[in-house]
Amino acid sequence: MQLSQWIRPGDGVVFGQACAEPQSLVEALVAQRAAYSGATLFMGVNWSGTVKPEHADHLRLTAYCGSGHNRALANAGVLDIHPHPYSQLGTLIRNRRIRADVVLVQVSPPNARGEYSLGLAAEYLVPALESCRAVIAEVNSRVPWTHSERLLKKADFAAVLESSREPVAFPYGSAGALEQAIARHAAPFIADGSTIETGLGALPDAVLRLLGDRRNLRIHSGSLGDGLVELMQRGVVLEAQGGTLMGTRKLFDFARENPALRLRSTEYTHNPRVLAQIERFVAVNSAVEVDYTGQVNAEVARGSYLGAVGGALDFIRAANQSPGGVSLMLLPAARIVEQLQGPVATPRSEAGVIVTERGAADLRGCTLRERIERMRKIASGSS
Repeated sequence: MQLSQWIRPGDGVVFGQACAEPQSLVEALVAQRAAYSGATLFMGVNWSGTVKPEHADHLRLTAYCGSGHNRALANAGVLDIHPHPYSQLGTLIRNRRIRADVVLVQVSPPNARGEYSLGLAAEYLVPALESCRAVIAEVNSRVPWTHSERLLKKADFAAVLESSREPVAFPYGSAGALEQAIARHAAPFIADGSTIETGLGALPDAVLRLLGDRRNLRIHSGSLGDGLVELMQRGVVLEAQGGTLMGTRKLFDFARENPALRLRSTEYTHNPRVLAQIERFVAVNSAVEVDYTGQVNAEVARGSYLGAVGGALDFIRAANQSPGGVSLMLLPAARIVEQLQGPVATPRSEAGVIVTERGAADLRGCTLRERIERMRKIASGSS
């Protein structure tokens, strides 16, 4: 497929991130890059590693995060970061601040009505699909048909490439003793009837594994991971909605045609008006480091860009305002520092409960002096 039929020099190209990456199309995109020199790519989480530093010879590389292989792009000095909260991405795309002239999507095979599902991600792809000049689809037989906010017809596609490739899986690491200890201190803050947002990885999944005795939980999150599968199968979690599936085949198979699991646009999942209506909203996130006053760095570690502004602050603010809600920030005690080494992603004015393997420090309503005293108790080497 010659993508230069649709992509022009100087265009903005958006494609699905992480598990939703249309791998065959992205491989073609970088291989043919000289044909549309000067085009800008907007990327999310990059686990495939298809886009490499040498591709910046013809392409401008941008992203909202440094996750996965994006870190290597940032370290090479070829990645421009958009430091915007997730709640703004839809507006930035619609206003062409982030250009989406051409969108590359991975979709499921069509259902009996000829409707293609976005499969593994809706999030900022939805506003991009509604703003672009052309949509190029990779119809992947390995992608489940899911209840995604936007369904597509064949007439919506400028071109179609068929494939049968296993989607990129989330590179899970198993929860060790440290993660399990942190999770044990976090779980008591999640009560029956809560609606939960979680970040990614072994730490939030360790928290979910401790919620088997809860009742009537719901998930409202930017991303949905493997940790929700068992809880939904057991009836602990009644429904889940998020922007993207970031997990493994276990999650993909569970999501197939499952009406209790829905993929929504970022303009819904991170919308302050939507979040303001949720009671007992619990935001569960992690950080690179937190200082003694509750300021959070979620972007830079040892001078390397590896995180994101992302959607954490959107959810943290909602949890702080929610009746019965709480914001939990999880991290190892060794990452509590006197002074941050990177930018402030969450200001201390939004600090909730900080949780380490040494305990939980509830900073809500505390003065700066009280915060420092509580944080020292859960920091590494403190008594």
